[in-house]
Amino acid sequence: MAEKQEEPSNAQNGEPDNAEEGEGKKKKVKREDLPPFEIVTGERLPAIFFKFQFRNVEYSSGRNKTFLCYVVETQGKEPVTSRGYLEDEHAAAHAEMAFFNTILPTCQAGARHDVTWYVSSSPCVTCAQRICEALRKNKGLRLTIMVGRLFMWEEPEMQAALRSMKEAGCKLRIMKPQDFEYVWKNFVEQEEGEEAKSFVPWEDIQENFQYYEEKLAEILH
Repeated sequence: MAEKQEEPSNAQNGEPDNAEEGEGKKKKVKREDLPPFEIVTGERLPAIFFKFQFRNVEYSSGRNKTFLCYVVETQGKEPVTSRGYLEDEHAAAHAEMAFFNTILPTCQAGARHDVTWYVSSSPCVTCAQRICEALRKNKGLRLTIMVGRLFMWEEPEMQAALRSMKEAGCKLRIMKPQDFEYVWKNFVEQEEGEEAKSFVPWEDIQENFQYYEEKLAEILH
C-alpha cells in the first residue's frame, strides 16, 4: 500500500467548510497560539469525527486526534459494565493517559476489570509505556486494544513499544470491518429524530485491515 496524502476539509474535522468570517479575511491562528486542548469525554461521538478519524488509511494528514472508545466490564460483587469515549488533540494528555487518570479510578477498587479499547490509532511510545506500567501494577486489569491503524509503525522505537505492550499482557488487534460497525452502532451518535443509520463501509476497509494486520503480525512476531 503506497503512502498517500490527504488534506481534510474543515467539515471532516468537525468544522463547517463555509464558516462565517467577520469584516475582511481573518488571519489564520498559528497552532502554537492556541490554548492546550482539553480531554473530551462522552458516551457517543459525532458521526463526522468517526468517519474521518477512524478511517483505517495509511496516511494520517489531518488526523491529529486520538479517539478512544472503551468498554469496562467490572467483575466485582455486583458486575458492572460501563462505556464511553475519550478524545484528545495531542497537545495535552493523550486519551490513553486520560483513561487511566480519570476513568479507571472510578471503577471498583480491588475488582477485576476486563477493558476493551477501540482506538483510531495505536498508542505512541509514551502511552505504550504507561499502559505497560498499569498492567504490571494492576494484576486485575485485562486490556484488549483494537486499533484502526498503526501509528508510526515503521519507527524502531514504536515497534519496540508495541512488543513491550504485548509482553506486559496487552492484547493488540487491528479492527476488522465488523469492529468498525460495532463502534458505529454503540459509540456514534445518530441525528436526533432519525432512525439509526446502518454502517456503510468505505471502499478499501477490508484491504487496509489486511495490510495493517500483516504489519502488526510482523512487528509482534
